[in-house]
Amino acid sequence: MNFILEFLKFIFYTTIIVLISKYFLVTVLRNLAESLNLKPKTVGNISGIATSVPELLTVSFSAFTGLISASSYNIISSNVINLVQYLATIFLNKNQKILSKKAIKIDLIMAIFTIIIPVLFFIFKIDFSIQIVPMFVLLLLLFYFINNNSHKLYLNKITEQERKIQEEQKWVKGKKKIVIKNIVFLIFISIFLYFIGNLLSNTLENLNFIFSVPEWFIGILLGFITSIPELITFLEAQKHYKLNKQNVEDGVIEATNNLLTSNIINLFVIQSLGIIIYSIVE
Repeated sequence: MNFILEFLKFIFYTTIIVLISKYFLVTVLRNLAESLNLKPKTVGNISGIATSVPELLTVSFSAFTGLISASSYNIISSNVINLVQYLATIFLNKNQKILSKKAIKIDLIMAIFTIIIPVLFFIFKIDFSIQIVPMFVLLLLLFYFINNNSHKLYLNKITEQERKIQEEQKWVKGKKKIVIKNIVFLIFISIFLYFIGNLLSNTLENLNFIFSVPEWFIGILLGFITSIPELITFLEAQKHYKLNKQNVEDGVIEATNNLLTSNIINLFVIQSLGIIIYSIVE
């Protein structure tokens, strides 16, 4: 009975994290991005960061409780599920032709590498030790450089006149208040997520140390749950442009950058943070 109770707590806390991320965090960040008239690529990047918050919390608290393997399985399962979900939404919206764009192809190749890298770690039994962190930081910078420059080279460039218009529209009357309001919302959401994450940490510790639930099982289950926000944002990005009769390609660009940013953040930033936390605790 105690095991069932702890398992239900695990499901409840992770579900709360996902729901808060979907209905509040992602929405607030999207409103913030649109109020500043940001490009689809930038909105996708912001969505990618936002949808990685559940992984940030679960990995951080898993590492804090000593479950570094669970955090690693969480990351790899999340990245695999993100890619599968992305491709499913592309085909569901019949946008597969847009995947032929060179910049999008490059982004997808990098997203695949965020899966291959941790898989190689498991195959060759390489520990996720503190020595890995500098390499992950360099890979993060490399991936960002490639992504940024491939979009400049292969996708439509914005004219100087369009850039000036966007800059002028950023701070039109009333938008400052919207931006400030959304920033305040973000602070409250972050505080709430922290407390839920702390409760999840206690539950993870009980499941592993008291009831001997394998770390790989906890990690994969976390991966499935924490990937739900990405599925929602992939669908929303493509439907948003289609329903508003805007360039559908922009929706795919946004979804693709959401995927890539989320996977990059998961592996290179959140996994590194988990390693650092685990090293300090140990």
